[in-house]
Parts: sequence; structure tokens; C-alpha cells
Amino acid sequence: MGIFQEFKEFISRGSVIDLAIGVVIGGAFGKIVSSFVEDIIMPPVGLLTSGVSFAEAQLILKAAEKAGDPVIAIKYGNFTQVIIQFFIVAAAVFAVVKAVNRLRRPNPAAPPPGPTNEEKLLTEIRDLLKSR
Repeated sequence: MGIFQEFKEFISRGSVIDLAIGVVIGGAFGKIVSSFVEDIIMPPVGLLTSGVSFAEAQLILKAAEKAGDPVIAIKYGNFTQVIIQFFIVAAAVFAVVKAVNRLRRPNPAAPPPGPTNEEKLLTEIRDLLKSR
């Protein structure tokens, strides 16, 4: 069997296609969450912090000495923003997994049907024979 045939069989498997679709959708979902955090969540947070752009909040370790020198800083604002994005993604994934599990869960089993007429009659006969 040639390498191309093996590759074709590998790609044809459903799990590989499902994984590829999941990666593409996940990438698009990541962009949506980033926009949600940056454009919807962070502006009110910036308002609460006296109009300071939260993403640009930083602790400067070494200021630029002259124009063009880099500023060395710990960018805790951007880090906090990424953490918020992570929690939103985690909550969304949890909600999706919970919904899928609810759909996959079998319906609760109906109570077993009562005894048939034949079974009832046989039970009565058995009880009569025991009582003799």
C-alpha cells in the first residue's frame, strides 16, 4: 500500500475531519471572545479605573533613557485581560459540553410494565398451590 493511499485513509476517518472542524471553529470563537473582552468588558473596567486603559496598565521596571530605547515593564493589565478571556472561553466550553451531554444522555427509563394477565394467573395458581 502506497503512502498516498495510507494518507487518504487517515484523512478519510471521521475523527480527523471532526478535529479539523473543531480547530477552525475554535479559532473563530477565540476571535469572538477576544473582541467581547476588549470591546465590551474592558471599557467599563477602564472606566472604573479612572479612564486608564486596562490593557496598557504596566509596572515600569526601567524607563526609556532616550527616544527609541525600549521600556522594560511588567504588563499586568494585558495579562489580566487574557485571564478574563480564558475564563469566558472556559465558561462557554463548559456550557457547550454540558448541553451536549444532556442531549446524549438517554431518556430516563420508563417504569417496567406491570405483569401480564398470564403472569397474574400463574401467580395466583402458585399462591393457591403453596397454601394447600
